[in-house]
Amino acid sequence: MSLPSTTPDTPPDTRAAADPVPAAPPAEARVEVEGLRKTFFDDGRGEVHAVDGLNFTCTKGEVFGLLGANGAGKTTTLRVLSTVIKPTEGTARVMGFDVVQEPEAVRRSLGFYSASTALYPRLTGRETIEFFARVNRYPRDAVAERVEALVQRFGIQEYQDTRVEKLSSGMKQKVSMARTVAHDPPVLIFDEPTVGLDVMNALEMVRVIRELRDEGKTILFSSHIMSEVEKLCDRIGIIHRGKLLALGTLEELRERTDRHYLEDIFVEFVTEAEDGFRGVLGPAGTLERGA
Repeated sequence: MSLPSTTPDTPPDTRAAADPVPAAPPAEARVEVEGLRKTFFDDGRGEVHAVDGLNFTCTKGEVFGLLGANGAGKTTTLRVLSTVIKPTEGTARVMGFDVVQEPEAVRRSLGFYSASTALYPRLTGRETIEFFARVNRYPRDAVAERVEALVQRFGIQEYQDTRVEKLSSGMKQKVSMARTVAHDPPVLIFDEPTVGLDVMNALEMVRVIRELRDEGKTILFSSHIMSEVEKLCDRIGIIHRGKLLALGTLEELRERTDRHYLEDIFVEFVTEAEDGFRGVLGPAGTLERGA
C-alpha cells in the first residue's frame, strides 16, 4: 500500500515472495468502523479527541465521502484505516482484517492516495509502479503485464522512463494514481486528492475515481470541497470535531434538512452541533464550494 508519508531517495528492498491481494470476506461490507476513537495529548489544549466514536461501513462499488472542515478528523480516521496510526478505542476492519491485529493484510488490501504523499525522486515512472506492485506482493509473474496495463491506462507512455524528479506536477499525479492501484486492491482511500491541482487535473482525478467505482472498488473519499462530494459520493458522512453528525445519500440528507445544496446541509448539521455556529469555522476550517 502507498502510505501517506515522506519517502527517502532510495526505496527499501522488495525481494519478499509475492502473494495475491487477500480475498474478500463473506460479508458485504469491505470497510467496517465501530466505536472508533483516537485521542492525542497537546501541550496547549490538553486531551484532544481527534476521532470520537465513529461508526460506518463501506461496500463494494461505493464511493463513501467523509465531508468536514480542516481538522474535523477526516485524515486521522483514514490514517487509522491505513494502519499508519493505532486507534485509542474501537475497531476498524478492511476486507475483514483488523487494522491493529492484522495490519499487513490490511495494507495489502488497500491503496492510499493523498496529494501530500511523496514519490521516490530517483525512480522512473515505470519503476515506481513496479516497485509498489512488488512491495504489496502482487503476483510476481503478473507484475510486468500489470505495469504495462497501468502505463497505458494513465497515459504515461511518453515519460515512463523519466525520473520522477524531472516530471511536472500533472505527470507526477498520474504516476501517483497508477502506483496507488498497482497491486489492484479492492479498497482505495483518496484523502483530499485534488488539493493543489489545477482545474483540468482535478477533473481527471474525478474521472478516474468514477471509473474505479464502476469497476467495483470500494472508495473512501475525504474532502472539504462541496462540489466534489456532490459529484462523486454515493453516501456522505458529515464529520465535525471527530464526531459523525449525519450519514446518508445526498437525497436523504436533503430530506432531513429541507435544504438542497450540500453546503447548506453541512452548515445546518454543524450549527445544530455547536451553539451559535453560522458557517464561520475560522482560518483552519474554511469551506470551499469548488468549481
